[in-house]
Amino acid sequence: MRRFSESSSVGAAAAEEEGKDGKGGGGWRVKVKLSRVAVVLWVLVAASVWVGLHYRFRRAAMRKAEEGLVSMCEERARMLQDQFAVSVNHVHALAILVATFHYEKHPPALDQDTFADYTARTSFERPLLSGVAYAQRVVHADRESFERQQGWIIKTMKHEPSPVQDEYAPVIYSQETISYIEGLDMMSGEEDRENILRSRASGKAVLTRPFRLMSDHLGVVLTFPVYLVDLPSDAKEEDRVEATAGYLGGAFDVESLVENLLRQLAGNQELVVNVYDVTNNSNPLVMYGSEVPLGMLDMLLDTDLKSTQRDFAQTAQVCGKALISLINEVLDRAKIEAGKLDLESVPFDLRSILDDVISLFSSKSREKGIELAVYVSERVPEILLGDPGRFRQIITNLVGNSIKFTERGHIFVQVHLADHSNLATEAKVEPVANGMNGHKDETTAVATSVSRNTLSGFEAADSRNSWENFKLLLSYEKNEMPYESVSDKVTLVVSVEDTGIGIPLDAQGKVFTPFMQADSSTSRTYGGTGIGLSISKCLVELMGGQINFVSRPHVGSTFTFTAVLQRCDRSAISDSKPVMLHPLPSSFKGFSALLVDRRPVRATVTKYHLQRLGITSEVVATIELALGVLSGRNGSSLTSTKLPCMLLIESDSWSSKMNVSLRSRVLEKQNGHTPVLPKIILLAATESDKLKANNAVDSVITKPLKASTLAACLFQALGITQTQTSHEKHDSSGSLRGLLLGKNILVVDDNKVNLRVAAGTLKKFGAKVECVQSGKDALALLQVPYKFDLCLMDIQMPEMDGFEATRQIRAMEAKANDQEGAGDDSEADGATRAAKWHLPVLAMTADVIQATHEECTKCGMDGYVTKPFEEKQLFQAVQKFLDPGMPS
Repeated sequence: MRRFSESSSVGAAAAEEEGKDGKGGGGWRVKVKLSRVAVVLWVLVAASVWVGLHYRFRRAAMRKAEEGLVSMCEERARMLQDQFAVSVNHVHALAILVATFHYEKHPPALDQDTFADYTARTSFERPLLSGVAYAQRVVHADRESFERQQGWIIKTMKHEPSPVQDEYAPVIYSQETISYIEGLDMMSGEEDRENILRSRASGKAVLTRPFRLMSDHLGVVLTFPVYLVDLPSDAKEEDRVEATAGYLGGAFDVESLVENLLRQLAGNQELVVNVYDVTNNSNPLVMYGSEVPLGMLDMLLDTDLKSTQRDFAQTAQVCGKALISLINEVLDRAKIEAGKLDLESVPFDLRSILDDVISLFSSKSREKGIELAVYVSERVPEILLGDPGRFRQIITNLVGNSIKFTERGHIFVQVHLADHSNLATEAKVEPVANGMNGHKDETTAVATSVSRNTLSGFEAADSRNSWENFKLLLSYEKNEMPYESVSDKVTLVVSVEDTGIGIPLDAQGKVFTPFMQADSSTSRTYGGTGIGLSISKCLVELMGGQINFVSRPHVGSTFTFTAVLQRCDRSAISDSKPVMLHPLPSSFKGFSALLVDRRPVRATVTKYHLQRLGITSEVVATIELALGVLSGRNGSSLTSTKLPCMLLIESDSWSSKMNVSLRSRVLEKQNGHTPVLPKIILLAATESDKLKANNAVDSVITKPLKASTLAACLFQALGITQTQTSHEKHDSSGSLRGLLLGKNILVVDDNKVNLRVAAGTLKKFGAKVECVQSGKDALALLQVPYKFDLCLMDIQMPEMDGFEATRQIRAMEAKANDQEGAGDDSEADGATRAAKWHLPVLAMTADVIQATHEECTKCGMDGYVTKPFEEKQLFQAVQKFLDPGMPS
């Protein structure tokens, strides 16, 4: 028994010890699992932090790179201005040098070798010029002795002996880069001759209109007269002609200039540029560029790119277009001064143009949080006759400046008829006098009291745009006053009001001076070139109007201009004067809306856009008043209509303290009736998704407002199926790919890069493309019967240009049609056959100079497209010829 009890106690002790070991082992395993979980969590947290930091640093690096590229673009634009001024000044200095050392020294101390050596060593002073040359004036009586002295005969631009003329201008000195023009008579070239005559008669530097240089590049020529004696500034024209010794000229090769600028800005090659001192290599100006032209960037963006690559390519594309825009403006200025800028006269939709301008700056206005709005009087005709491109250019320049210099408040564009506007602007006008804008000093300019009942509530500079005057204009519309003038002319008054930094008083006198800005820091801080307002003033004057402004420092600026256009009825629109109308959907006609907005000017703008869609609206100042209207108080109720109605609320009228859903409050106001609940839509200039989450609304419409985007948002918010108009059906069914798919297109251009870009763009939309490099090669392929559906023809080409090639194509077609018509006994059938062979030929021309409709049609072309192609413009150009549903 004792042993048994001992053995039992030993077993119990062992079992107890084993139980303790089991409990200890289980606790250890739990600790191991917990430690593993902790390690995994730590790794996940660390990875998340690393990913977040990486994403943040990557975004910051991308933003910094984009800012750097934009900064380089602006720096290059400013450098371009400086280089242009330096180049012109140095050409003037060369003219003085020639007069001094060639005519005042006996024998002359200047010869070709000296001139070539000097101009080569000083070419850094003329960074934009491809070369300079001096042409001597030679009258016919002295021609024989002149040719004997020079040892060569005077030749024309075509290198043929010059025929007998009253006078000649043969080149006797030239820079080595353009030595091929030595001995050529500059008077034999149409553009050069005109430039020479104008420069010697005026005694000033004169620029030609853009034309093809002998290098076959687009450019302009600058000409300075050289006189034998010093003439007074008021010398008569005949005295200047008598004293003329010769002419010094320099060529600006615009195409090469633009290509070089794009190479420097659009990619990853390093380029060293020494601007002012070629002998100083210690501190060169370094910029980054590539070999990708603007058209290639369009093709690059159609490929699969990483997000960073796409961002850089898009930035380079925008910068390239900005540089081309600058070149366009410089050339516009030159053409205006030369009297060579002609305005188009085609029908256009003014409201659509303003919508386009608003779209252009909508992103920037939302980014800055400023109100951007447009209002067009009901009395302004729907379609006008004028130059839509130049009108858009003026508005874009003015709104662009306002966007640039405005950080809070609003930008408001208004268009009224001049007759009514004059009646509504009897308030005191602050005239611009001696650059002081009607104020004695800047203190009084800032302190002047102006009504704050404006679009945004911020004070505006011009009291003429007060709410009181605005109401007066609106009253004329409602009273349906008859037009005071029965003529076809329409004089518009357009104002662009902003609440930006204003213009300093001492700078207001030079606002319209080319390349001038308020001070040296303006371009660095805000960018820009200082030529936009100068161009706008010239264009306004060409349109028979005037432009003026009222500006107050730290308050804002209001630019106002008039433009004389013509009325144009829809029935008067013909194929010879095509117009692209943008009809708005008719699905909203009969709908009603209730608008909550405490600012009457802003409410009027919203009503204007709703009215364009056929929506009637009522305005109240607060949500409480809106609830009263919806409940039927005051004898008003919008719930009785069978059509859906909407409640539009401005974001600053929405109270953040509203804890109860607005929809519930609307239900409470119905007094037990079964309501048709209005859709609650918020109008705001911030992110839509964030506002939807914070505020219980059905939809958010992001400003700035324009009719087309407002319609798209309302279709979605109201759940309405969109019905297409016939025009919209054409647009959807006639997409560019739908038009070009399977079509055979011939592209004619002597530039291989242009051919590659054009072919790549057309092939992207499904076209079959064949390319040739001359007009003669095109004629060899274009034989009746045609295998091509369309021909795109460059205008300027060697041997045979696009105009001559088109003339021969039309002559060949006429011959083929006559032969087929003669072989048919029936006159009717013959008439039908006479119209059979006609290949659509569209001219291709560079962005920097657009061919007019008359110039293209004169030789038989059917229209023109600009290079590089843009999808919308290309669609409009080819739709008439390739869409079977469109009338010919």
